[in-house]
Amino acid sequence: MITGGLVDIQVNGFAGVDFNSTGLTPEALDHALEAMRATGVTTCLPTIITAYPDELEARFSALDQCVNSSHLGPSMCPGYHLEGPFLNPAQGFSGCHPAGAMTAADPALVAHLQSKIERPILLVTVAPEISGGLDFIRAMTAQNILIAIGHSSADFAMVEAAATVGATMSTHLGNGLPQTMAKLNNPLFAQLGEDRLLATFIADGIHLPPKALKSLMRAKGFERCALVTDAVAAAAVPAGIYDFAGMRIERTEDGTVRLPGTVGLAGSSLRLDDAVRNLVHWGIASFEQAVEMASRRLLDALEPVLHARNITLPHTEIEWSETMTVRSVRIGAEVKHYN
Repeated sequence: MITGGLVDIQVNGFAGVDFNSTGLTPEALDHALEAMRATGVTTCLPTIITAYPDELEARFSALDQCVNSSHLGPSMCPGYHLEGPFLNPAQGFSGCHPAGAMTAADPALVAHLQSKIERPILLVTVAPEISGGLDFIRAMTAQNILIAIGHSSADFAMVEAAATVGATMSTHLGNGLPQTMAKLNNPLFAQLGEDRLLATFIADGIHLPPKALKSLMRAKGFERCALVTDAVAAAAVPAGIYDFAGMRIERTEDGTVRLPGTVGLAGSSLRLDDAVRNLVHWGIASFEQAVEMASRRLLDALEPVLHARNITLPHTEIEWSETMTVRSVRIGAEVKHYN
């Protein structure tokens, strides 16, 4: 079976490497990207999470320098995803992000960060209900930056308003939410029902039980669903303690990633090829549908902002075995064989 390469627009780290570390090196980044390529990922948006402005600047600068000077970075990383600090700091919505670093939505901060790096910030996750949220979405949309709703308490009216001014996606829908919230007029139902939003899901069986994911995807419609990993350094490595954006995180034997001693999740250890196989094995989607949600669906979402910057992605191709494992990956002229 031959398909296009997989696309991960939310990946904080991989294979023991934290993309949010100011100590990131080109060699470490290549190690992570090679491990991702082995899972079929050919395009990704390294993701920087909530931090104070000086920390964000340092993390983006380190990441951008490594992408530009690494072997795989230039072909695999067309730009970046900023997840925060424009999120809802209330308990349950903030997740593992440091709530104290969250702030009103500020286009000037994004502009400042962009001025320090070469590659573009292509996607920003925001909670539209925070101060300045809707004006921020308008400003980012005018600058050809994609906006996703996430870590948000937005109700039906706010989600509709956000989509009207330019939001086009939902970040890991079903997560970044408290255990208790309004029965129906809540962020989950509001985003499920907004047809202008492409919903991304973490299909690891941990963030969302498989039967819940099946219900959510059926409600949203497969054509408006996509897959992400939200992977951290604890992906594609054994159980143990790893670093993530200045925090220590623990991967347990079942793949769950948490801050030690807490019950909340701190990213995932998911591989995107596993997400594809999971949807098939759980009876949620066919192989072709699952790959579509992990590849072409994301490329279509990215296309307008890439086109606005005259960014052309290299041709990519995956050869899959009959058991849905990756046999070979092509990125441009470079082909790597596995198994």
